[in-house]
Amino acid sequence: MRAAAARAEKILANFPRARLAHTPTAFEKLALPSDAGAEFAGRGFFVKRDDCTGLAMGGNKARQLEFYLGAARAEKCDAVLGTGAGQSNFLRMLAAGAARLGMECHLQFEERVENPNADYRNSGNRLLGEIFGAHAHGYPAGEDEGGADAAMEERADALRRAGRKPFVIPLAPGHAPIGALGYVDAAVELGRQMDGKIDLVVIGSGSGLSHAGLLVGLRLQNIKIPVLGVCVRRAAAAQRERVLLHCGLLAEMLGGGLKIDESDVWVDDSALAPGYGAASERVWRDIGMLAARAGLLTDPVYSGKVFSCVFELARRGGLDAFRNIAIVHTGGLPALFAYREKVARAHIMGVSAPRERD
Repeated sequence: MRAAAARAEKILANFPRARLAHTPTAFEKLALPSDAGAEFAGRGFFVKRDDCTGLAMGGNKARQLEFYLGAARAEKCDAVLGTGAGQSNFLRMLAAGAARLGMECHLQFEERVENPNADYRNSGNRLLGEIFGAHAHGYPAGEDEGGADAAMEERADALRRAGRKPFVIPLAPGHAPIGALGYVDAAVELGRQMDGKIDLVVIGSGSGLSHAGLLVGLRLQNIKIPVLGVCVRRAAAAQRERVLLHCGLLAEMLGGGLKIDESDVWVDDSALAPGYGAASERVWRDIGMLAARAGLLTDPVYSGKVFSCVFELARRGGLDAFRNIAIVHTGGLPALFAYREKVARAHIMGVSAPRERD
């Protein structure tokens, strides 16, 4: 396994990279009290702390941005453009990375969440983007990736006419999945930390880049354990297709003939409802439980849904084949401030609510 990890690192060294993240991130056992629930008895839950990557309050996007901004710097670009939701973790960290590297940053905010309140529009990730000095732009749709990319290209053309050299980070699939390289690197880290003792890895699956990078990175090291992607943006069938496309393009970038089959792309959308940027009562309850009983903060868009999905699958017997489970905590914590009205109630539910199924 060491030789395979070294080979993966040698391949990654061929790609330009801007060091932004504090890595390796910690790998620790999730400590829960004995009365947390029968589903936790006899099973080990471990957390890969990618919420602690350092840049702009942390999160998995720092790993992706090392390669995106590395590519931008290699092309001698002086401006960078990205698109995402109003509380996008990616855009918050893009603004910070661009500021660190001296690049002008343009953030395009899409309308993905229905009836957002003032906190959602002005606090959390959105506020941090302003602090980092990024230029904010709006896009009126929330499920139009092609249109959002086209709007960024129009803005990039305007920058070119003004004498700038912009770098556009596309949203829609089909482009070279440069950001996924960050999770090939994370897979090398994780492979060493697991030391053969983990039999399932779980990660949130939104854009699909982190999921694809992790899966390809583990397989590149001949680590065959299953990888479960928890859907946070779209239903399982569409997400599986997206991740599989990313995996194919990523494998081509890396070379070596690696192939990921559809059967290897495991996704679960049971925690997705009521949709992107919104969370069910069960998810909020588990967010509250993790905070009040384990001192671990998770958010309702990504990490909260990931942990809640794993816990519910365990409650229902869906993970009986796995005894030691590693969950990649991808961060997203600034978004908690955008859901201020629900946070106090989540604490109450997490401490006192019965453990019945929804």
